[in-house]
Amino acid sequence: MGTHDDDLRVAPNSPYLVPFDGRWKLAKARTSPPKKAPQGKKGKAANKRALREEVDALDDLQRKLYADNRFAVLLVFQAMDAAGKDGTIRAVTTGINPAGCQVSAFKRPSAEELDHDFLWRIHRRLPERGRIGIFNRSHYEEVLVLRVHPEILDGQRLPRRPKRIWQERYASIRDMERHLARNGTVILKFFLHVSKDEQKKRLLERIDDERKNWKFEAGDLDTRDRWDDYMRAYEKALNATSRPWAPWYAIPADDKPYMRATVASIVRRTLQALPIAYPTLDPEAREKLADYRARLERS
Repeated sequence: MGTHDDDLRVAPNSPYLVPFDGRWKLAKARTSPPKKAPQGKKGKAANKRALREEVDALDDLQRKLYADNRFAVLLVFQAMDAAGKDGTIRAVTTGINPAGCQVSAFKRPSAEELDHDFLWRIHRRLPERGRIGIFNRSHYEEVLVLRVHPEILDGQRLPRRPKRIWQERYASIRDMERHLARNGTVILKFFLHVSKDEQKKRLLERIDDERKNWKFEAGDLDTRDRWDDYMRAYEKALNATSRPWAPWYAIPADDKPYMRATVASIVRRTLQALPIAYPTLDPEAREKLADYRARLERS
């Protein structure tokens, strides 16, 4: 990976960090909190308190990020259906100034998007300096969904389709993310890892609870039928693209309060480590402020 990019490392330590050596095993990754984590009703309350504290800290850090105006932050969320992406994004961003945050959801590519390479639509949604961008699904759909359903490639009018197309796409993603990191975009990627049993429970709730009926899609069951194929696709993609400047975190998603507090903590610690600060005025400008104060007091 080269020592000349060591300064790009942003990954705070976590038991859920996907290592950079390509040896991560999804089957060994937790879907539930560790035994020492807060459990039951008391645990739920403790995690909600922890989330509030993290979000309060994120509010001030986001203001510094915006005022400093040198770095951008990109948060990428991927997961199986009903893992809790929407709720986690909402929980982590609650209380953050909307002017400094933008959320993009990526669905099936449009005709215009298919007229370009698979990363083109991503570049259009990248956050500006000083802002936090959130991808609810992302460019990784192109190496997850399409790896499970390669027939979709037939409609992309690709000029070439090599046998190593997935390795090429991983390389393209790594190159893009490294370029972004070199130019001030801090990238954190979260795989919300829900178990198959917990997903079943949540999908049944969407069917049984009238208030949640709108969330249910029959296509979720088709995806569930290919669970093992998706797990293999996730393992390959995360191993190929988790890097110090664009790390993946496989967050246990069976317990939503724990998941949300854990994601918020990683984001907060990452922003805390950035060399950001509110701009300061030079002595001459400060003297002018004193004049402005006097003028206001006389008015």
